[in-house]
Amino acid sequence: MRPKRTILCVDDNEQALSIRKLMLETRGYRVLACSNGQQALDAFKQGGVDLVLSDLQMPGLDGAELVAKIKELSACTPAILFSGKTRFYEKDTRADLFLPKGMYAPIELLERIRLMLVKKRGPKRLNSVEPPRMSAAS
Repeated sequence: MRPKRTILCVDDNEQALSIRKLMLETRGYRVLACSNGQQALDAFKQGGVDLVLSDLQMPGLDGAELVAKIKELSACTPAILFSGKTRFYEKDTRADLFLPKGMYAPIELLERIRLMLVKKRGPKRLNSVEPPRMSAAS
């Protein structure tokens, strides 16, 4: 069985955070849920995060600033920003994807997460199994 991929999920709206966490866990992901940007940055520094999913507008360290700091630490970690108040994000952001809340189906989000994780991992190796070795006794 393959190890679970870990998603760092950040939202200052506790209800939205718990719904998203449940949706991701039922699809087999391990979820680190954080309610603010600083808490999320501290969790990311602990290691083991495969993808970041963050709300854009949060008090303190917002989603765009959080993603910028995470990309400084690990440029290859995929990051998705979303917002309910902003349909288009004008500022330059280091996120790999921006999604307006309510403008996509949960299945679309899950598919985009899956594709980003596959891209991060790279192509599957076909010949990763070594051939059996012959013993000296044969």
